[in-house]
Amino acid sequence: MLDENANKVGEIELPPVFNVPVRADLVRRAFLAAFTARLQPKGRDPLAGKRTTAYSWGVGYGIARVPRNPNGRARFVVSARGGRAAFPPTPDRVLREEINKKEKALALASALAATSDVGLVRRRGHIFGVNQLPVVLADSVEDSVDSTQKARELLVKLGLWSDVERSRDGTGIRAGKGKMRGRRYVEPKSILFVVSSTEKLFAKAVRNLPGVDVATPKDLSVLHLAPGGVPGRLTVFTKSALEEIGRRFEVISL
Repeated sequence: MLDENANKVGEIELPPVFNVPVRADLVRRAFLAAFTARLQPKGRDPLAGKRTTAYSWGVGYGIARVPRNPNGRARFVVSARGGRAAFPPTPDRVLREEINKKEKALALASALAATSDVGLVRRRGHIFGVNQLPVVLADSVEDSVDSTQKARELLVKLGLWSDVERSRDGTGIRAGKGKMRGRRYVEPKSILFVVSSTEKLFAKAVRNLPGVDVATPKDLSVLHLAPGGVPGRLTVFTKSALEEIGRRFEVISL
């Protein structure tokens, strides 16, 4: 356990949940279930392409008997220019990946355990200068580190600032039409801070750093711990947050 100067101030035993075997397949399923749960079903108006005054002229004109405007232009039917869509998207399409409650709990525990595996964290592409994970900070850090400058100095001392720089250097403009749809930039994920409260000064000091996410034990999910469904995110816990995680998984049968 480290203080605001990156000095060792004590030791803390990791909760048993960090000894759970890492199941990358379950983590992937849980990620897809959580990610697809946020998708909004998309469909078409049932009258789309049908709001027209076109009507069939009948026989005797030597032309197809499709609905036409007074100027002779065919409308309404699928084969006509300006007609309705043949197979438009329907809101009945199943978008969500389902997962059982026990599988979801095991996947979350597995994603937590992966944060303590140095090999998995490096395999995700994180850059850091520590030999033991996860990094645990004393609770006093949440009140003493009250600015982004102090947070940067702390991360430099911890050997984690290089990962923030990796995210900053990797940020770029998205390729494709997403640039026009409110997601212009792609930003690699960096450090995840798990704190006791997002209202603490430390949480506000680090939340705007490139690629950084801040979460509490209550709202911690696979989306935080395994972005893209790949376990092993570089994570920093505070002492109280780590203890709360231990209490949370005591009541879950894994």
